[in-house]
Amino acid sequence: MAQPRLIWGVALALAAILWLWGQTLAPFAFEYPKAWQIPAARWIGGFITWLVKEAAIGPLAFSDVTRFLAELIDAPYRLVLSLLSTGLLSGEGSSAIQLWPPLPWVAVIGLFALFGLYAGGPPLALTVTFCMGFVAVFGQWQSAMVTLASIIVAVPIGVIGGLLLGIAAWRMPWLDRALKPLLDLMQTMPVFAYLVPILILFGFGPTAAIVATLIYAMPPMTRITTLALQRIPSEIHDLGRMVGCTPRQMTWRVLVPSAREPLMVGVNQVIMLSLNMVIIASMIGAGGLGFDVLNALRRLDFGAGLEAGLAIVALAVALDRLSQALARRSWAAAPHGTLAQRHPYLIAALALIAVTWTLGLILPAIQTYPDAARLTTSPFWAAAVEWINLTFFDTLEAIKTAILTLILIPVKRFLLSLPWLAVVALLGLAGWRLGGWKLAALTTSLSFLIAATGQWEKAMITVYLCGLSTLFALMIGLPIAIAVANRDQAWTITRAILDTLQTLPSFVYLMPVVMLFRVGDFAAMIAVVAYAVVAAIRYTVLGLQGVDPRLIEAGRAMGCTDWQILSRIRLRLALPEILLGVNQTIMFALSMLVITALVGTRDLGQDVYIALTKANPGNGLVAGLAVAFIAIIADRLIHATAERQKAKLGLGGPA
Repeated sequence: MAQPRLIWGVALALAAILWLWGQTLAPFAFEYPKAWQIPAARWIGGFITWLVKEAAIGPLAFSDVTRFLAELIDAPYRLVLSLLSTGLLSGEGSSAIQLWPPLPWVAVIGLFALFGLYAGGPPLALTVTFCMGFVAVFGQWQSAMVTLASIIVAVPIGVIGGLLLGIAAWRMPWLDRALKPLLDLMQTMPVFAYLVPILILFGFGPTAAIVATLIYAMPPMTRITTLALQRIPSEIHDLGRMVGCTPRQMTWRVLVPSAREPLMVGVNQVIMLSLNMVIIASMIGAGGLGFDVLNALRRLDFGAGLEAGLAIVALAVALDRLSQALARRSWAAAPHGTLAQRHPYLIAALALIAVTWTLGLILPAIQTYPDAARLTTSPFWAAAVEWINLTFFDTLEAIKTAILTLILIPVKRFLLSLPWLAVVALLGLAGWRLGGWKLAALTTSLSFLIAATGQWEKAMITVYLCGLSTLFALMIGLPIAIAVANRDQAWTITRAILDTLQTLPSFVYLMPVVMLFRVGDFAAMIAVVAYAVVAAIRYTVLGLQGVDPRLIEAGRAMGCTDWQILSRIRLRLALPEILLGVNQTIMFALSMLVITALVGTRDLGQDVYIALTKANPGNGLVAGLAVAFIAIIADRLIHATAERQKAKLGLGGPA
């Protein structure tokens, strides 16, 4: 115990000496010399230019291949869009003539209800009917159908691509090892960062948005497929071999069906992540509900943005419940008999479409939800925000100024004053102490690359905003989690609120904070805390509920007070899960920080956003990689700490 403390004491002392007196002796330790910088942005920009102008696959130019892929994705998207939103059109643009109307809104809601009835029975049918009805009543139908069209096209491609990659990684361990860091980057790099190269390669429009969605949503499916196949019991493998299955039959007729339940969880994740992307995808031409939220943010119309955001939540809840019900549903053999007896839901769906389509030609209210019956809460929210501003302006300004002056600015100045060399060395030491030389090499190399590519100052601003936001989120989330963890009713209500907050688009959080606190670091921090506190609460509750009740009873029998049981038993045993919650809070905070660039922060997110507006793929990807490196360093260090805590508590992990 004494040796690690001595090592840390010496390291911190050396870092302090360098910080206090190294400015004149070793100025390169504070600002990475420009002559030594790695010109990664120029290299990436040159590579993208080469791809577009010179690269070729055989006789075909690379840009032609990407345009061909764009057409392949665009064809089914146009078909689904015409069914749900535009109808069958002749011509393009404003001169297009509608030859056949889209599916009536009544038919779409009926189809969702039938699907719910098939997958989960009447309760699920009522739930999805309510969700889709909410979308129609609040005037979000047209935009929701555009969003649904892109989800219907993106999800199957993402699921099939992720499934094939996962199977390949399961079959070939070397591919699994090669894919892991790539999947880490795909999940941690800000989406803004790869929008520019996608725009250049695939052009502006819904197709590019679907490609960006696939990059964001496919990794969980790949990971879950590999994991699910690895966990299939050996008895099932033996059974397949005993009946003489070929390798292909073993994969598709034995192993994949056996892993159906976890694979459906992967499908669910692809759906939810695709919905998370709808707003960012709207920046490159996706349209739909994401465009409505973005437009409301630009006009600071909180009510309109909230309604569009809640419509995304309603879609997410409906699709989430349907996919979960399908994962749980038992698959029995189809009954014998006539076509109607064998496929009653299919026949009912076709009948519903035919009847409503015919009625829609006669009654416009069946075809399109009537404007007179629409509801809106926009005036209410505008009045509420105005009342808060008028009534509490001085109080809000005082709180903002106090936190800025006493906490935010001092922390920011301290982090910016630190020598990068000392920070890189301390991160390497932390990696070595927690996970050995491999983790040390990873943390050292990634943090060094941030400095060597000229991103250090922006990275420190990112760390300052992310660190303080995580701290405030934990200060709010931990007490709430402790209060509701063992109260079933309170936890049920809290969980419903958390589910809604987690599904609500992150852009929606920006509107009220900008209207109340204007732009800047404080407004960004409030939005990040509101978005990230969900993870802190959820994981802490998970850890506290997982504590063995017998240990708590043993503590009571020994005469422990409630405080002693909480602090010395429950929180201590839940620490590994709480650390994972800290990890997830940091990930949520980093993903939100990139979006807060829209309210005037000066961190890496701002660089990524500027690169997007200037169509500069090099700068955008380098700044995005720096954000991903920060996320990976935090993830690996916290994961290693959680494993050590588990080992100390005898819950598994390395000794």
